[in-house]
Amino acid sequence: MRSFRSRGAETVTSIRVRLAAALFIALLPVLLLGGLQSIFAFRAEADLRRQSLELAAGRSAAIARARIEAAGVLLQTLGPGSVGLECAQRLADVRARLPGYANLVRFDSRGRVVCAAATTPPDPTRAGRLWFRELAAGSDLVVASAPGATYATEPAVLAAVRASGPGDRFDGAMVAVLTLRSLRLETANRFMPEGAEIALADSHGVVFASTEAGAFDTPPLGWRSVASTRGAVLWSGKDRQNRRRVYSAAPLTESGVFVLLSAPSPGLLSWAWINPISRLILPLLAFGLALGAVLYAAERAVIRWIIYLQRVAAIYARGRFTVRPVQAERAPPEIRDLAATLDDMAGAIVARDASLMDSLAEKDALMREIHHRVKNNLQIITSLLNMQQRALTDPAAKAALNDTRQRITALAQIYRALYQGPDLKRVDLRPFLEELTGQLLVGEISNSGTVRTEVHADPLVIDPDRLAPIALFAVEAITNAQKHAFAGRGGVLSVNFSVRGEEAELSIGDDGPGATEGLGEGVGRTLMNAFARQLRGKVSFETSPHGGLLVRLIFPTPQAPPLPGT
Repeated sequence: MRSFRSRGAETVTSIRVRLAAALFIALLPVLLLGGLQSIFAFRAEADLRRQSLELAAGRSAAIARARIEAAGVLLQTLGPGSVGLECAQRLADVRARLPGYANLVRFDSRGRVVCAAATTPPDPTRAGRLWFRELAAGSDLVVASAPGATYATEPAVLAAVRASGPGDRFDGAMVAVLTLRSLRLETANRFMPEGAEIALADSHGVVFASTEAGAFDTPPLGWRSVASTRGAVLWSGKDRQNRRRVYSAAPLTESGVFVLLSAPSPGLLSWAWINPISRLILPLLAFGLALGAVLYAAERAVIRWIIYLQRVAAIYARGRFTVRPVQAERAPPEIRDLAATLDDMAGAIVARDASLMDSLAEKDALMREIHHRVKNNLQIITSLLNMQQRALTDPAAKAALNDTRQRITALAQIYRALYQGPDLKRVDLRPFLEELTGQLLVGEISNSGTVRTEVHADPLVIDPDRLAPIALFAVEAITNAQKHAFAGRGGVLSVNFSVRGEEAELSIGDDGPGATEGLGEGVGRTLMNAFARQLRGKVSFETSPHGGLLVRLIFPTPQAPPLPGT
């Protein structure tokens, strides 16, 4: 028998899968090259971004340092003349002409306001502030990371220069309040993403002025030394609102003030990602298009024709060989050759089937002729036995010849049923029993009274090998009833055959006087037991419902032989 693989294995080894696997292997180097290029491009973008952010922090610090130094020069210029009645007016005029200054203030040596360009908040402990004490100790310029009071309404930084009196005596300070807007020049350059923020922090990373306090958090350990050594430092982290951001720091002055830049971390759809990913998408797109094109071409040029030929072959498998694969004329030459070969094969099968059918018909005719001749020969033997029976005068010899003649009649009936029936190998048991019973009783009408028969049989088709012992068993049972139940009187003969699943039963009964003494020792009883053993069954002798003898044969239900070709 032909064996088939499982459907899953056929799917794995199909032409589609093999073509797709071959194309995938062929295009895999291109895909890997595109992936490597994307990785390198992303790293280059990241390095460029880091460099840009560090450069922006350094330049912002440099610009802020320059503005603070310019503010220091301005304060030193204003210092000698910033005392008197017109001090406040002069400072206000300078503040109006120079943008970026929130306030200009002159303090005396005790930290009290001498004059100012704008309102200055009171601070009783100003003289004790660290930045004020550094000026009193001799520092020329101090940038206050913690001035102690709010000197502007917006983020700002305080730059102070020392005011000296006669003999270099400390005479107070000149202070300029610079807004962070004036220090945020490099956050708007083309290298920086949207949302960049700037802040000023001390050496501990504590932000004391920022454009947005929530955009900053505590820097990592070691950031100050790296920033002081390299000029700038870069790191990633989360701000106070748990947002991913990139930070950069650069020293602003030698007093420990640093400029911090904070920018949003690049997202998946940011330009830093889109540019490298686009370099990966193009190879992927080319890979997908090439794969789809090859699969489509294979589907249209090969696979659909193979499926078409499979359908034609399935039709041939059902015995319809008149169908021709005419649609394959539009297929490629290789498929057309395969279709032509399939068509030639179908034609050869049709010719061979025709020859086989002729041979089978001839064989059936011969078999029917043989069965007919065997049946005729058996009838000749029956006629000879009948003639010999009429010539005998011994009743025992005549009875023996009669029994033999009836057995031969049953065998002849089998051969007649075979050659007259539609199938030479199977016989329908029901009409066979009806005809056999009639033939056995017809020959004894002149010697006995009228016998009425009742035949009831379930339909069953069996082969001659199993039919012969059943027929001979029925001959023995009916002959016994003719001898002992119907002799000179007639009666009722009942023949029943029933099929009960895996068991079948043949029962033959009469309404005679019952079993005789010699039944258990006669030839008929011996033959019935032999026929029962041949059928792997058992026989029993009982009293019939009409008072006579009931012979029952129970045996496994014979199975009909399979039809040819099944």
